[in-house]
Amino acid sequence: MKKIFLIFLGIFLVGTFISAEASYCCERLESGAWCQNAREDLCDDDYRIAPTSCEATSYCRTGTCIDSEEGTCMENTPQKVCEENEGVWYDNEADEVPQCELGCCLIGDQAAFVTKTSCKRLSALYGLQTNFREDIKGEIQCIATATSDVKGACVFEEEYERTCLMTSQKECSEMSGNKTKFYSGKLCSDEGLNTNCGPSKKTTCVGGKDEVYFVDTCGNVANVYDSSKINNKEYWANLKDVSEACGYGSLNAGSATCGNCDYYLGSTCKKYKRSDDGLSAPLYGNNICRDLSCKYQGEKYEHGETWCADNKADKNLPGSRYFRLVCYNGEVSVEPCADFRQEICIEDDIDGFSTAACRVNQWQDCASQTTKKDCENSDRRDCIWTDKSCVPKFAPGFNFWKSDGDSEEICSQASVECTVVYEKKLGGDKKCISGCECLSSGWEGQMNEMCVALGDCGSSVNYLGQKGFYDGRAVYSGSGE
Repeated sequence: MKKIFLIFLGIFLVGTFISAEASYCCERLESGAWCQNAREDLCDDDYRIAPTSCEATSYCRTGTCIDSEEGTCMENTPQKVCEENEGVWYDNEADEVPQCELGCCLIGDQAAFVTKTSCKRLSALYGLQTNFREDIKGEIQCIATATSDVKGACVFEEEYERTCLMTSQKECSEMSGNKTKFYSGKLCSDEGLNTNCGPSKKTTCVGGKDEVYFVDTCGNVANVYDSSKINNKEYWANLKDVSEACGYGSLNAGSATCGNCDYYLGSTCKKYKRSDDGLSAPLYGNNICRDLSCKYQGEKYEHGETWCADNKADKNLPGSRYFRLVCYNGEVSVEPCADFRQEICIEDDIDGFSTAACRVNQWQDCASQTTKKDCENSDRRDCIWTDKSCVPKFAPGFNFWKSDGDSEEICSQASVECTVVYEKKLGGDKKCISGCECLSSGWEGQMNEMCVALGDCGSSVNYLGQKGFYDGRAVYSGSGE
């Protein structure tokens, strides 16, 4: 017993000696630690030393240190430590510093209870706009806010009956007058919820969505229509993503069994009509994935395809114009290009998908080109070279019926005067000696083609196939000595 007493006494004396030695406040120790009570020889001589406890010194007084970049607030931090780490020090508790006030930072579908500075940094990190809610004062409420858009079954009592509504967690919590309970990811038709809602054979189209959906007996939208799941309890209990439903990634147009339509692939939910050609009625409900493609003049065009109308504009006939056709939601719409063929329709095919557009007809300076190379420079103009002259590739139209228009001036550029000279011989016979080429059977037609190429000039029929007021002959003959 005596030995044990001496051992304890020894320990007590050593402890007293150490405590007596550690009577200095070192602003920094040789080891690098800040504001420690230690022996004087352990202090860093380049920093302040006081023969008292650190709690009694001014240079080791603790406060709140703010990291301006990260937005974090560290309590009980000595001023020197804060400044050495490029922080901003305040002689206050954290809850007394405005920069340390916490709020709810909403980032996409996530939330964090942090300072406003931290929220700005996190938002920038993810490339999102800052959404900081100062009105939310608790972390639990903050996290609940982030999940408020989660869909599920909202169960409540109504007229002494347990019923259900498919809605968001937020909307469920805001329902007044009812004791509600939210079941995330559940359908109201789930047997486990014990509500008056159950499976049905009805379907519906939902605004803003492509697919056909089942509807429960309470009128709530359930999962994507799949005839094989009509009696599947699990399918009627849990909310499924469209990627988990039948025919995902396929068109499913006209399918009687699957309602997983895809607008980008060319189908969407529409009410089934018995007049729909070639479509079988859905096994359940009255909605179907309608094909958004179009039929035009015996050809099929996919939803979104555009093409140029096959019309008389291709022959540049008076009164004609170019048109762009569009297949959209199963219907063909007509978009006219600028009148008088000041715009033409151009068309291209990209991997079997037709695209068309109206663009400006660059015919204006064709007549001033003197070489074939300049004439047919497609980057600058829409012209073609014919018989040493440059004419528009797509002849424009004019207000040729108006006296104050410029049609006469343009058409006169193709006017040609050809003089034929004959030599009269003895016996009365005549022989052509000059301008004889004008007598050929094709000359008049060639000259008329030049006129027509300039625009609504020359002799032709209009886009309805009707002839003009003149018979087309513009050759006058006379005799002279």
